[in-house]
Amino acid sequence: MKDRISNFRSRLGFTLIEVTIAITLLALLAVTVYGAFYLGHRAVEKTQARSEHGQRLRSAGDLLAGYIRSGYPYRFPPQQPRIFFSGATDRLIFVSAVSRGMGGRGMSKVSISWDGDGIGDFILEEEVPVRFEDREAAPGYRNRVVLAQAVRDFRMNYLFTDPRSGEESWFEEWDGNDRNALPQAVRMTYRNPTGEEIQWVFPIMMSVLAP
Repeated sequence: MKDRISNFRSRLGFTLIEVTIAITLLALLAVTVYGAFYLGHRAVEKTQARSEHGQRLRSAGDLLAGYIRSGYPYRFPPQQPRIFFSGATDRLIFVSAVSRGMGGRGMSKVSISWDGDGIGDFILEEEVPVRFEDREAAPGYRNRVVLAQAVRDFRMNYLFTDPRSGEESWFEEWDGNDRNALPQAVRMTYRNPTGEEIQWVFPIMMSVLAP
């Protein structure tokens, strides 16, 4: 009788093997749940990062488009006026009929540049009012915006269409003083830190005003 009671009591507990298996199963379940949560969280983070990157890219493109499309055939100097538009592969300086600092009113001198030698920042600067000689005048408004950081392979090109043949050509430099005209468009190309190539082409709407 005592043996039967002892056997019955021993069956009420768990053996060491059963406890070990239960702990192992719980650990595997916890790892599975955590892995699913981690992967889901990473997916959300990547989606948000792509969305923010796309939004920044659209904002930079809209800002550049507003200035470049409103490029103005500003004539300077007074003695022998020529159209001011100085473009190279890594820097562009011109006058725009748009001024963000003045709420869209008035003209501004705009500088678009890349400050890198291999890798660098993509920078936009605005200066109001437009000045070239009068450095002693009262200071105006200046604004500097970094459009993209750590970019490489940055370059700008300038479109010219031959009025006789209609043939389009892209140039690495554009001097409005020599050509006495604005290009038809500006193309910008660069690679972001992930290696993705970004390219914009902005037409200059006011080039038709240039002789």
